[in-house]
Amino acid sequence: MANIKQQIKRNKTNEKARKRNASKKSAFRTAIKKVKLAVAANDLANAELLLKEAFRLIDKSVSDGVQHQNTAARRKSQLSTLVNTLK
Repeated sequence: MANIKQQIKRNKTNEKARKRNASKKSAFRTAIKKVKLAVAANDLANAELLLKEAFRLIDKSVSDGVQHQNTAARRKSQLSTLVNTLK
C-alpha cells in the first residue's frame, strides 16, 4: 500500500477509470455478440439495427480511449462483412 498521499489518490482514480473502461468494453463486446447472433439466425433487418448500435458503441470506445482506432476499424469491417453475407 502506498504511503504517499498523491499516490493514494492516484490509485483511487486509476481504479475508477479501470471500472469505467471495463464497463464500456463489456458493452461493445455484448453489442458485437448480438450482431453475430442475429446473423446466425438469418435476421437481416435486426442485424442491421444491431450493427448500427454496435458501430456507435465501438466509435464511442475509441473516443474515450478504451481501444485503438485501428482495432475499432477492424472490428467494424469484420461486422460489416458478416452482415453483408446475408444480403
